[in-house]
Parts: sequence; structure tokens; C-alpha cells
Amino acid sequence: MKYLDKIQAPSDIKSLSFEELDILAGEVRKVLIDTVSQNGGHLASNLGVVELSIALHRVFDSPKDKIIWDVGHQVYTHKLLTGRYADFSSIRKENGLSGFSCPRESDHDIFFSGHSSTSISAALGVATANSISGDKHTAIAVIGDGALTGGLAYEALNNAGRSGKRLIVILNDNEMSISKNVGSVARYLAVLRTKPAYFRLKAGTEKAINHIPFIGRTLSEHIFKLKTKIKNLIYKSTFFEDLGFRYMGPIDGHNIEQLSEALEGAKLVNAPVLLHINTVKGKGYNYAEKAPSEYHGISKFNIDTGEPLFSGANFSGEFGKFLCEIAAKDKRVCAVTAAMSLGTGLEDFRKQYPTRFFDVGIAEEHAITFSSGLARGGMIPIFAVYSSFLQRGYDQLVHDGALQELHMILAIDRAGFVGEDGVSHQGILDTAFLNGIPNITVFAPSTYKGLKHAFIQAIYHENGFVAIRYPRGCEATVPENTEDVFSTFEIYGNADAPNFLVTYGRTFSAAAAACDALNKESPSQYAVLKLNQITPLDPDTIKSVLHAKSVFFFEEGIESGGIGETFGAGLLQNGYQGIYSLTAVPNEFVVHASVAAQLKRYKLDCDGMIEVITNGRE
Repeated sequence: MKYLDKIQAPSDIKSLSFEELDILAGEVRKVLIDTVSQNGGHLASNLGVVELSIALHRVFDSPKDKIIWDVGHQVYTHKLLTGRYADFSSIRKENGLSGFSCPRESDHDIFFSGHSSTSISAALGVATANSISGDKHTAIAVIGDGALTGGLAYEALNNAGRSGKRLIVILNDNEMSISKNVGSVARYLAVLRTKPAYFRLKAGTEKAINHIPFIGRTLSEHIFKLKTKIKNLIYKSTFFEDLGFRYMGPIDGHNIEQLSEALEGAKLVNAPVLLHINTVKGKGYNYAEKAPSEYHGISKFNIDTGEPLFSGANFSGEFGKFLCEIAAKDKRVCAVTAAMSLGTGLEDFRKQYPTRFFDVGIAEEHAITFSSGLARGGMIPIFAVYSSFLQRGYDQLVHDGALQELHMILAIDRAGFVGEDGVSHQGILDTAFLNGIPNITVFAPSTYKGLKHAFIQAIYHENGFVAIRYPRGCEATVPENTEDVFSTFEIYGNADAPNFLVTYGRTFSAAAAACDALNKESPSQYAVLKLNQITPLDPDTIKSVLHAKSVFFFEEGIESGGIGETFGAGLLQNGYQGIYSLTAVPNEFVVHASVAAQLKRYKLDCDGMIEVITNGRE
């Protein structure tokens, strides 16, 4: 590396020429492709903002000037330029760098961010605080056109445009045209109007005209109106200007010199500015440019072929296949996603049943209420959503879901630990927040067959609001002699055993293995109670273990308010006199590591369960 390995802080790039910065951009892209191919992660989005990241750090003084990245999955270049190049090979690994912005890592990361559409709200808050304290530094929000489909972004734009605060919103447009740019004159003026000299001349001219006695202010207003009319003939008024922003662009988001001039110009404006840039998602890696969605978040892959190193069946894919089978027979079945058709396994459904497939954008709240409307109209909507994204729509779950008593289904993907994606993406909260909502039934299958049984039950044998949660990745190995038919609960082993392991979902595999290992030492002394329906608990589930001397509950979810606490309360209410032990995730956020490492850390793998039971026995 000619430049990258010499950069310890953003100040190190400020003296480089634009030609040298272009070389730096190439070095950054090589590191991004090499590292993500080994570690997995977000590739296409990061390749698209290399030049923007360099220009931002060339122009601004981070962290005094606060750069707030929406979602935070595109901060890899930002990390490389802020002193983390030496550790970059550890990204997404246990005890390594986070794959998202993380204030614990660096003062240059202003917020934890892993969910969409939050940056403008946060940046406006920073800008307002700066205004109150007299701080002249700048707050910058970087948001993509995809994140602009989230309602929170529009709430923030509406508030920010009329705030008058010193704020820059950078719209990274890599898929859709926000405002038309017609002809060479418009393109030329777009670039011209981003130059710092333009803003200095404009400010000086306005100041001089305003100081003309008697007619100055009136003349200034007439000139402004005339200028606006002429500009609108060329550009047409933009949505952002109507909200109160000074609109700049669109400009080439891969031209560091143009970007730098635009940012220098925006810095001079003492009002909200929206800088619109055009970028190519996946820029610099052919496979990612051709299929940016597939390289948005990707596992390890072969650089030469672009092929993932690991593939095969998983819960998302099995869900998608089953839903296509059901939809072929039942025209009431609809699929809803919040911009995650690929991740949730709905691509085939989208292609086969386009009139019954609805991608509502990054708008989980809307998706739930929209599904409620579909249900009222006689459809059977199935909203496929990641567990960590579902929490964005809690009010809709209560008010527009359970309260309405309509037949609608949540397919909750990525339930439980998700591994390397980190604190913002772990699916450990849904069991607890769904557990407290009336009129909702929650299933937690352990296998692909169990998944299919649960959906058949949800679609054809339940009348209300149903959720089915399942983990990321493939099914774990389970004993061959398990029944794997639908029921609210199943018992693996001796139903009269004096000691029970209780669990649900993915951890049934580990519980069954632990049970077998313990029974080798003490035959027929241990059994597993597998919960298929976790909310509400079937009263017979509690009764099935009242005879036991000890009950050990293992839960891949948050402890407070979770199913384990509910189960323990049920035992107490039924007069249970034995020992009850609950092993779950304590009230903390789960940091990134492999799923296997996370299960081991919280004693939810086979060895951990045996350790808990052995210590409890002693």
C-alpha cells in the first residue's frame, strides 16, 4: 500500500493531492474486497461510498465535525481512515472490529447504528445542540435512497428543513433518480453551484444589496424570486427545497475533487443543506456492480468467481419454498417484506406471484398495518421480517395487529443469535416483547419440518395474530427418534424422568444431546420438554413437569420478560416444589462473534447445558 498503511488519522489525508487520493481509493477498494471475501460482511454499499468517505474526511475535522452514517453498514472506509487499518482484518470477528459504526471503538463513530433511516434525526439533534452551545462545527448525515423509504427519515426532513440549523444531509443516490437533471446546462450549473466560490460570491452580493439605503431589502427579495424562477425552469423545484433545504446537486459521487468542492460549499451555508450525489453500488468489483443486492450482505466468497464459499438449505430458503407451495393452492396467501425479499427467502415468491407480493420499502411499521388491512380484506398476509427489525414496529404490533383480532402472520427470521452482525441485529428481544401482547400466538419450531407444521397450523388452524420465529442458517442435528409432528409441546426421552431440560427453537438440538450424555451416566434420569408454542403456554406444558425434582430452562433470548420467566411463574402457580433453574441471555446487548461462540458464552450449547445441570445438581 502506497498511502493507506500510512494513514493513522483523517488529518493524514488532508495534504494528499486529488491524484494521490484517487490512488488511495483504489487501495481502499482492494482491502474491502479482500477482507469481506474472508470475513463476510457488507460489500456493495461500502464500495459505493469510498470516494465520499475520503472527501468527507478531507474537508471536515472529525470527530469535532460529526459524521453520522445511516444504517452504519457502509462505514468500512471510514474505519480505515480513522486509525483502524491495522485492525481491519478482525472486522466482524469475535473481539474484533464491529461491522457497523461503534462509539466503543472510536470517537469518530458518533452513534451505534445498524437500523435504517435514523441519521437525519440524530444529526439534527447534534446540530441543535451545537447551536445552543455556540459550537461552530458541522453535523453531517449520510443517508442512502433506500433508507429514504423509511418514515422516520421524512419526519426528520420535515423538522430539519424548518429548523434553520447548520446541518448537511448527504443523499447517496445509487438506484433511483430523486430529481431530474435535464441537459448539459443543468449538469454544468449543478457542479458550478457546489463550488465554495459560488457561495462566497452569493453571500457577499446579498450583503451588499441589503445595505443599499431604502430599496436594498426589497431589491434583494425581487432578485431572489427571479433567481428562483430561472432556476426552476432549468431544474424544477425539488421536494427538499419545498421542505426548506438548500438543495445542491446531483453530482458525481465518485469524483473526489467535485465532492470536496461541494462539501466545502455546503460548509459555508448557515442553514440546512441537502447534497445529492450519484454513486454506483458495488463500484470497482464487477460481480457486485452487476448484482448489488446479492453483495449487500454476503458470507465468505471467492474473489475470482464471486461465488459464496458456503451455500445450501437454510430456514429462510425453506420458508420461501413452502410459502410458494401454499400460495399455489390458496390465492388468499400474500407475502409482505420491508426491503428484504432476498434475505427472507421471498425471491421465488416475488417472481411467481407478483400480484400477491408486496415490498413496502424500509418501513416495518407500515408493513404491519398494511398487513392488517390485507387481512381485513380477506387475504392471509405473511409479513417476513428479521427479529431485530420487527422491534421497530412495536406499536403497530399492539394496535394494528393484536388489538384488531385479525388473521395475520409474522414470519420472524433471524430469531436468536445472528453472529457477526453484532449488537443491533441479534434477535433476542422478540420473545419478551411478544410475550406481553394479548391475543397473539407464537410458535418456535426447531426443524424445517417443524417450520412447515407451524405455518400450516398458523394459516389454517388459528384465527388471530400468529408469529412464527426461526433462526438464521440451517437446522441443527436432532435425534432420529423425535416425532417432529405439530403439537404445542413434545417430550424427548422418559416422560416420568425426575429431571427435565426445557427449551425451544434451535437449542433443542443441544438439549437433546446434553440429555443423552447425562443419561449415559444416569439412565432415564433426564428428559427434554420441547416447546413448540411459546406464547401463550399450553397449561398442559407446565403440568407435564410438575412431578420432576428439577427443571432446567434454557432460552436463546433475553431473560427479563422471556418465556423462561413465564414458565417459572407457571410452575409456582401450580404449586411446584422442586428446583427451577433458568439460563438465558442476561439483560445485556450481545456483541458480535460466531453463533457457536455466542451459544457457548451463554451456556446454551451442549457442554454449557451439562455444566449448568451438573453445578445445579451439586
